[in-house]
Amino acid sequence: QLQLVESGGGLVQPGGSLRLSCVASGFTLDVYAIGWFRQAPGKEREGVSCISSSGDSTTYATSVKGRFTISRDNDKNTVYLLMNRLKAEDTAVYYCAADQRSYCSGSVVYWGQGTQVTVSS
Repeated sequence: QLQLVESGGGLVQPGGSLRLSCVASGFTLDVYAIGWFRQAPGKEREGVSCISSSGDSTTYATSVKGRFTISRDNDKNTVYLLMNRLKAEDTAVYYCAADQRSYCSGSVVYWGQGTQVTVSS
């Protein structure tokens, strides 16, 4: 069974940090670009960050640039999203997704189930 499983979400205070992980099972991630998306209550899902299959190209939404860092370890079949200086507006369910291309094309073939991130004091 082909799966992406996110972990690392939780409750954190404003200004704090979390690291999300996205692990693939049933297939290897190293041929796919991987993106992180999020969806806040009452809002549409939005792209947060993306990394190419080799890891040499990354993109970030303006709202997270300078605070979030995406990385990958293909030997561990895992992609990470390090989130620093978190704000209340970062509260959302975070999803990882495999792009059908080795670069970030925005065409998703696999979605994870999501992990909740709540930023609150």
